[in-house]
Amino acid sequence: MINLKDTIKQQINQALIEKYQLANIDFQVEYPPNNKLGDYSCNIAMLLAKKLKKQPTVIGTEIIEVLKHLNTKKPKDLFSKIAVVKPGFINFYLDEKFLMEAVDDILKLKEKFGKLKNKHSQKIQIEFISANPTGPLTLANGRGGFSGDVLANILTLAGNKVEREYFVNDFGNQVNILGHSILKDKEAQYKGDYINQLAKEIKATEVEVIGYKAANVILERYIKPAVKKAGIKFDNYFSERKLHQSGKVDKMLTELIKQNLVYKSEEAVWLKTSKNFSQEYKNDDSQDRVLVKSDGSKTYFLADIAYHWNKFHQRKFDRVINLWGADHHGYISRMKTAVAMIGYPGQLEILLMQLVKLVEDGKEKRMSKRAGVYILLDKLIDEVGLDATRFFFLMHANNKAMDFDLKLAKEKSSKNPVYYVQYAHARICSIIGKTKTLKKNKAHTELVIAEKNLIKELIKWPDLVNEVATNYEVHKIPFYAVALADKFHDFYEQCRVIDNNGVIITRLKLIKVTKQVLENVLTILGVSAPEKM
Repeated sequence: MINLKDTIKQQINQALIEKYQLANIDFQVEYPPNNKLGDYSCNIAMLLAKKLKKQPTVIGTEIIEVLKHLNTKKPKDLFSKIAVVKPGFINFYLDEKFLMEAVDDILKLKEKFGKLKNKHSQKIQIEFISANPTGPLTLANGRGGFSGDVLANILTLAGNKVEREYFVNDFGNQVNILGHSILKDKEAQYKGDYINQLAKEIKATEVEVIGYKAANVILERYIKPAVKKAGIKFDNYFSERKLHQSGKVDKMLTELIKQNLVYKSEEAVWLKTSKNFSQEYKNDDSQDRVLVKSDGSKTYFLADIAYHWNKFHQRKFDRVINLWGADHHGYISRMKTAVAMIGYPGQLEILLMQLVKLVEDGKEKRMSKRAGVYILLDKLIDEVGLDATRFFFLMHANNKAMDFDLKLAKEKSSKNPVYYVQYAHARICSIIGKTKTLKKNKAHTELVIAEKNLIKELIKWPDLVNEVATNYEVHKIPFYAVALADKFHDFYEQCRVIDNNGVIITRLKLIKVTKQVLENVLTILGVSAPEKM
């Protein structure tokens, strides 16, 4: 099954070379806001108007003429019509025969529909959640957890080799604070039942030893089980303490000195970030940063550089994607600059997860790990279910704050988006079940509008996989699931699959395909596809 957006782009690029000897032109292929304007629309003619000194409509007409004579799979095999409309959009209308063939193609591909062939497959690491092991996972950790999990699914579907990692911050100040909290001395900051329980279990006197032991217990007893309950799998839990104990942090410092990337001032060792600073990462952080303090202690920044050196230099990842909390905003530029300085410019990408609020009856439930008042992720899953938890978190763009509506998440009606999507799948299963003992009627040869609209939505899935694998906007996937359910429910209201105690074969095939694509999408989201509701 072809990716139509990519196919259109490839054909237009070929036409630009043949007609104008132009290559590497950046342009967009989008879905028009109104289906009367076609199924796909391209802005290339308007972009070239100034360069070619022609009217966009003239350029569009010339491009269409070239498209008709391409040696590749010709547009006439895909589109019933290609037209130019003012101010210069080239609009593409899918051919009905192609739509019917697409249903057969999806039926053959089954769960592989959406899987992309990737000539440039990469080894990618996604590091996410990575909450300090100083307490159970809270609601706030859900954003990065579910987003990282689904992004890994999508990048794998797009043909990459993907590894998922949790960085365990079991070293340094926060572990010492945990130790103080268990001792309940004047430097204690963390509170809660889990702290009281750990205080009974851990028998030691040194703050660091207590903190480290407690961090291990918290990781195994609270964090890993919550991760499992959330339907998230990690390939690796990477210990910061072991990073230090292995000597990798010291070796990183030696390497930076060897490359003349540091200097000493005021008894401290500084990284020459200002000299190597890239404008690409600029916010307000182009100054040099301390790696070793004047008292000889190493900073988190040095450890983070060593950690990323391990990712790129030793484990050979082509690309690393970190999902961080919004409070790490000021850390992005220095980390990207440091990674560029050690030889991997542009290979680290950092996505920020904005704040999340739990709202019930219009009121926010506040949470604070240190104050001992917090909403645990696993408790939320127990209350609303894993499917609703994942779907609701994933529906919001990571760069925007979100309200988790507890009441809506528990509602069993079409108002609840995950229920609405799952109900579409269950309804299809019910129809298929009823057809098993009925005679099969001759297929009708002409598609009605509701059928066309459903097929057009189905064939968007590979394009969306490609898009999300490029821009990481995983929130578009649950919205696609809702749009697909919309198109199916419209089809259900307007088209009979069972008619006069017989089954219309083409429509039975169409709902089977819809069932398959819904399952494919829900699998990527980590949400179940129930057969009954």
